[in-house]
Amino acid sequence: MVEVGRRDACRALTALAGALALTLTGTAAAHGGPPAAPEHWTGTWEAAASGTAAPLPGASIRNVVRTSVGGTALRVRISNRLGTLPLVLGAATLARQRPNAPKSPNALSGTMRTLTFGGRKKITVSAGKDVVSDPLTLSVPAATNLLVTLHTPGDSGPATYHRDALQTNFLALDGNRAAQAGGAAYKATTTSWYYVTGVDVLRPQAPGSVVALGDSLTDGSGSTPSANRRWPDRLAERLRALPADRRQGVLNAGVAGNRLLLEGRGPSALARFDADVLSRTGVRTLIVMEGVNDIKSAPNQTDPAALGAAYREIVRRAHARGIRVVGATVTPFGGHGGHTAARERVRRSVNQLIRTGGLFDAVADFDAAVRDPSRPDRMRAAYDSGDHLHFNDAGMRALADSVDLTDLAGLADLPGRAG
Repeated sequence: MVEVGRRDACRALTALAGALALTLTGTAAAHGGPPAAPEHWTGTWEAAASGTAAPLPGASIRNVVRTSVGGTALRVRISNRLGTLPLVLGAATLARQRPNAPKSPNALSGTMRTLTFGGRKKITVSAGKDVVSDPLTLSVPAATNLLVTLHTPGDSGPATYHRDALQTNFLALDGNRAAQAGGAAYKATTTSWYYVTGVDVLRPQAPGSVVALGDSLTDGSGSTPSANRRWPDRLAERLRALPADRRQGVLNAGVAGNRLLLEGRGPSALARFDADVLSRTGVRTLIVMEGVNDIKSAPNQTDPAALGAAYREIVRRAHARGIRVVGATVTPFGGHGGHTAARERVRRSVNQLIRTGGLFDAVADFDAAVRDPSRPDRMRAAYDSGDHLHFNDAGMRALADSVDLTDLAGLADLPGRAG
């Protein structure tokens, strides 16, 4: 086995991507044709690390993830960022899930592939590190479920995971079943994603990707499980209706319980910003929907200026990397147990700052899109999942549909909003 750090992985990827490009160009030249058009890596899926879970020694973990855009090759990010011991992976595979079966561990026939890392099938990932797989040739359409299966032969300590996947994932607890296309061995399920935190695809177009940074409202709490009805999923659907050279990938960096300023569930938005936004592939736009947990959860933030300062810091760091930032207003939560008149005043002050303070390149007014006109401290009943804080599928759709696509980087010349 070999220990691979993030820097080593990046070097390996650069070399392999270069070799791939040279191969494509050389093949075209050998046949007397023009050099092949360059292709571009784009993020198609993300899950932010939200904490750790007990390890699963001897298990094979089959994670189900969904592409936002398609491509001709893939690479997968594996994370031990929150772990305290080296993570040993005995095997890793990728396949397309059998179509129309989001709760099935079965792979589509003929699509099972072995993932390698620096040419090796078995790796050890240092504590606190991420690794990225070698590029893998496999044609994958947009809006397709993938199976990323990892075998953990021993106890590697606390497992970096994304707790609230809102997706049925599968466990085979009796050894290395990573390469098995059939799902008979996967007798247990989990609603968390283990270790896998990103997928990139190779595309002929280069419109880049959009990251949605947020809390449970972005993570999808309240929407239908295993149905991909979070608001970033709907945003990806809208973008797929655009011409091919405008179809940006959408990366969901939502973490239920997350806060801007303090550690909640997982690191604060400021603390995880580099890992969950800046390290992602082809990011051109960031949509920030954070703040409700700072306002409603103890210790409560009572000064809107504190949240404003955090937003400014996010924008500063994004702009330093050429990323456009859209700020989303804080949605209403009247009727929830965490709501008080004082916290409502803070929420409205924060929203006024987002709308008129010049903090962001553009504003997505999620509050206006979902609030009840007769009781603006509450969301519309038709959007309420039942707890007066989280949105059902209709509410998630309303959020996504309120994003003006012309506010996204590179789409400013679109003729108005795309439906």
